[in-house]
Amino acid sequence: MKILAVSDVVVDRLYSAQTAEHLRDVDIILGCGDLPYEYLEFLVSVLNVPLLYVPGNHDPQYDEQNPSARADGCDILDQRVTRVKGLNMAGLGGSIRYKPVPPNQYTQTEMYLRVISFLPKLLKQRVQTGGVLDIMIAHSPPRGIHDDNDPAHVGFLAFRDFIRVFKPRYFLHGHALVYKGNLLPPVTQMGVTTVINVYPYRLLEVEPHVR
Repeated sequence: MKILAVSDVVVDRLYSAQTAEHLRDVDIILGCGDLPYEYLEFLVSVLNVPLLYVPGNHDPQYDEQNPSARADGCDILDQRVTRVKGLNMAGLGGSIRYKPVPPNQYTQTEMYLRVISFLPKLLKQRVQTGGVLDIMIAHSPPRGIHDDNDPAHVGFLAFRDFIRVFKPRYFLHGHALVYKGNLLPPVTQMGVTTVINVYPYRLLEVEPHVR
């Protein structure tokens, strides 16, 4: 199963008439935040596959009643779990809080509370499917993995604990600038979990977990 993961920066090569030809074998698109919704809508329309995304700190606050606050034709995965084409997925958007009252920014404690709030959904999914969590998507990285020391790019401690407890096969995120030498390499192994910074895009081959 081929997955296209995108975040933070619009890539001209993907935002073109040739996208459908170049990526015709993509099965799922995952958005890790801070991308114009027009870009996500373009990708889902030309590739005609499921697109799931979480909001970044520069995205509008999600509002089910406001069409402009969500990407048309795409599914928001923030604090939600789902199963798509045999893969169990979950998502948590947002970044560390670095402004007084911004959308999609949280303190370390607030992100712990967000994780706790959707634990019942995760446990229910595990019981119903009998499988592992294949992919967790987030905007921000875990603390100490691909994050930075400036106020806007510190990672979340809650994500490290989430990985330890739920052991997703993959943890995908954006937000961190991969061209900064202190944030390399963009792929790190944490136990059984492969943590990947997808900024600005990455193609992955992921097969459904076989019990």
